[in-house]
Amino acid sequence: MNLSKANHQGIGMTSQRTRDRLIQRLRDQGIDDELVLDVMGKIPRHLFVDEALSHRAYEDTALPIGYGQTISQPFIVALMTQSLLREGKPNSVLEIGTGCGYQTAVLASIFHQIYSVERIEALHKQAKQRLAELEFFNIQLRHTDGNGGWPNPAYRFDRIIMTAACSEIPDALVEQIADNGMMIFPYDDGRDQTLIKLTRTAQGLVEEPMTKVSFVPLLSGLG
Repeated sequence: MNLSKANHQGIGMTSQRTRDRLIQRLRDQGIDDELVLDVMGKIPRHLFVDEALSHRAYEDTALPIGYGQTISQPFIVALMTQSLLREGKPNSVLEIGTGCGYQTAVLASIFHQIYSVERIEALHKQAKQRLAELEFFNIQLRHTDGNGGWPNPAYRFDRIIMTAACSEIPDALVEQIADNGMMIFPYDDGRDQTLIKLTRTAQGLVEEPMTKVSFVPLLSGLG
């Protein structure tokens, strides 16, 4: 992948003007965290999709990235990231589902340390190369089953974000939520998917529904 300065900045449908229009749409839809908006206005989303789809990179829509996976809709990326900041800026964030690495890049531009896992080896390798070329050095990536959380079970995270929908919350992920930490994840009840905020409090786990969403399912095993 050519990450020359011109390619990074983009032209035409990948230009900064096009990105600015996307950011205005996010504002219009209620995204109000200026840090999130600033970061998403700078990250070259067109470098995270196939070149044939780069002209659509700044539409507010999910796009295919191969292997039955998608790059999430920018509004959902912004909403989930903004939600992680609502109760203070945490140090560590665990992402379940690296995918193409776009959400990872957004997180790494805001938070101190990002841990991210991906079950599909080809996507893991592509994201690792892409993020390294974009000079993100505060990310640890692993090719592993996201149902098990981070491979070191002793780790606890201030925030966990899932980019795939589950019908049951994996126990390993719940165990890796730090005290006063939270997890944002899409829950599939068999009819609809709802974005849920799960917070670990002194009184126990508290669930808060956020909005209806549409994500690929959380699968087990390696691909």
